[in-house]
Amino acid sequence: MGLAEPLDPRSFPVPFSVLMPVYRADTPERIRRAVESNTVEQTRPPAEVLIVRDGPVPAPVQAELDRLASESPVPVRLLELPGNRGLAHALRLALPECEHDVVARADADDVAYPRRFETQLPVVEDGADVVGASMHEIGDDETSPVALRSAPVGAERIAAVSRRRNPLSHPTVVLRRSAVDAVGGYEDVPMAEDYWLWARLLHAGADVRNVAEPLVGYRISAGSYERRGGYRVLRAELGLQARLRELGHVGFLQWVTNVMVRGGYRFVPLRVRETAYRLMVGRRNG
Repeated sequence: MGLAEPLDPRSFPVPFSVLMPVYRADTPERIRRAVESNTVEQTRPPAEVLIVRDGPVPAPVQAELDRLASESPVPVRLLELPGNRGLAHALRLALPECEHDVVARADADDVAYPRRFETQLPVVEDGADVVGASMHEIGDDETSPVALRSAPVGAERIAAVSRRRNPLSHPTVVLRRSAVDAVGGYEDVPMAEDYWLWARLLHAGADVRNVAEPLVGYRISAGSYERRGGYRVLRAELGLQARLRELGHVGFLQWVTNVMVRGGYRFVPLRVRETAYRLMVGRRNG
């Protein structure tokens, strides 16, 4: 798809930035698609896109980043980090570089649906500090979703879900940078930097919301559920649960339950793991 002339973001009440990390495994085609879907295809476009390059990338990826920075109708800026340090480090450095307090997260291989920001920005303007959304799982064909990941809606439901699992899908989130800064920003919590951030925001009394409508196509691969298992993931899970317990976000009984259920989940057969996850967060299509 070509880069068409976008709507003028100055015509909307609150300007906002899109923050998109890129690393060596991303592809030029999917980066281009992600940027287009989050800018010129939006009914309410951002004022800018900040792409944070997490370490060196292959030459074709760098060429695409340079092209976007020079040709995109919506301004694209690059923040190029010299080494790959992981998502939390990249976001911690990049978030202060965004020009606007309201920042939308996007991943470099996902697709934003055209009404994403038209739907979420009024919720932020209504006073929310963070707003997520439901999302579709997609494969190579973005027009045929594989499954729906349903977001919990309402303050009580979000709080209850957050004691058992991540209540917001990171690639769908629009946040206020000032609210994130107030709780210390992104911290390096292996495989759970987003969950840990939402827990701290909820603990601090932030206004955290979701919209039920799926607004993002989240790209999955053949190894997506395989990567949710094993000893490395178990160690990360135990570390997260210890933090949640220390914060006071989960009580003793919930901590024990989480360790048993979420820890045991890492070692069940792959098909069982996939089925269990889909039952927890949504449903499979077809």
